[in-house]
Amino acid sequence: MLFLGWFHMRSRCDWCGLIYEREPGFFLGSIYVNYALTALLTTVAYIANMATGAVSEKWMLGLLTAFCVLFPAWFFRYARSLWMGFDQYWDPRAEDKD
Repeated sequence: MLFLGWFHMRSRCDWCGLIYEREPGFFLGSIYVNYALTALLTTVAYIANMATGAVSEKWMLGLLTAFCVLFPAWFFRYARSLWMGFDQYWDPRAEDKD
């Protein structure tokens, strides 16, 4: 289990003892993952709406603003998990023993 609460992450794995944060600022990359997905989904939704005209521009602005606030908060845990997975795949490390 990586998280104790929605935003509170454990410092190490209970099973193998691996320290999750390699160095200060390690999870900065997860912010980029979260932002990239939020921006991509918002852009696709905006373009799709402009092409179809399904929702008025004012409603679309409100919906996308709410999405841009709520989605990153919900996706926070998954972005961190993805970032750790990408890091372990591209730069594997042995178990940390402290």
